[in-house]
Amino acid sequence: MSKTLTAILTTVSVCTFAASLSIRALDPVLLQIAGDFTVNIQTAAMLSSAFAFTYAAVQPAMGATADMLGKTRLITFCLAVLVGGMVLGALAPSFQMLMVSRIVCGASAGGVFPIALAFTGDLVPVQERQVAIGRLIGAAMGGNLCGAAVGGVIGEYGNWRGVFMVLAAVVLASFIAALLVFRGLKRPDTPKPDLRTLKAGYASIFANPNAMICFSAVCIEGILIFGLLPFIAALLAGWGEPRLSIAGIVIGGFAFGGVIYSVIVARLLPLLGERGMMIGGGVVMAAQLAAVAFGLSWPVMLMLFVLLGIGFYMLHGSIQLYATELSTQARASAVALHAFSFFVGHALGPVAYGFSLPHLGTVATLLGAAIAVALLGLACALLLRPRVAEPV
Repeated sequence: MSKTLTAILTTVSVCTFAASLSIRALDPVLLQIAGDFTVNIQTAAMLSSAFAFTYAAVQPAMGATADMLGKTRLITFCLAVLVGGMVLGALAPSFQMLMVSRIVCGASAGGVFPIALAFTGDLVPVQERQVAIGRLIGAAMGGNLCGAAVGGVIGEYGNWRGVFMVLAAVVLASFIAALLVFRGLKRPDTPKPDLRTLKAGYASIFANPNAMICFSAVCIEGILIFGLLPFIAALLAGWGEPRLSIAGIVIGGFAFGGVIYSVIVARLLPLLGERGMMIGGGVVMAAQLAAVAFGLSWPVMLMLFVLLGIGFYMLHGSIQLYATELSTQARASAVALHAFSFFVGHALGPVAYGFSLPHLGTVATLLGAAIAVALLGLACALLLRPRVAEPV
């Protein structure tokens, strides 16, 4: 890999890291936000749904825009908007304005990681791509990890508004880095806007039989796994651990599992193969969800969430590889639709858990999720067809 390509991919990872900070940063402080604005935890959890739903909703437009106008341009623009959204959140005088901030942050963050994933697909040959994608996932999960941990610590010793200001500073630094590295970069991905080409691109995506399997699977993943995270602080408090910093650490454990996955994926893949990664990921996740249901001590919970993150990305990373090959002529659009489906699951998840936890109970809810995610891994292994090159 050339030094220039390494520098570009490193910058893409830095941008991904910065944009990913805001995804889980508020989860540890939702109880604090609920108290400040006098709303219940179910209402506060809708901040996560608002972010995720908007992230999902913009994906078709983001993918099409990136395919037509250029991936690096879109990434840079979205980072600038994300800084503004975070500043708005820090200054929000009401819960409604905070909700607006999360909508802005969700929309702008939605133009970074999925497009970065597609850009990586453009730059890296398919034989090396799963490792490159694994490293990009590591950057995203590093952002999730730091966002959750920093959010918990700032909430414990300060105020949730400080979370926004710290994150805004980091995203601003990544925006400046993107301007410097991407400036003057030759862009093979900037064809003249052509709606007929765009239509043909979407047609090529849905002509691939793997498309609906990938999109459905990641939506279910989002519901089962990410729908739980906004409730971790409240569950820990109910189990006798009210410290927000601990909630942030436990949630961050999931992201740390993603970082571990990015380090070990190059060894795991030859050992297990793609099918084994999918089945193994589902089984690992199921075991951790089943154990979490019984409210163990927080250090044990932390380890369970680390393993949950590893299992999640064993499955999710494999599905993502298929998503990057749904259509080589409209890769950004394919990956954006993949992200759209995933974050629809993110948005629906808190609603589903918000209903199920009080009505069915923690044990029944999480055991049901465990069974579902194990079956999901098996279904993906059986249904996803081997990738074949598109005709030229």
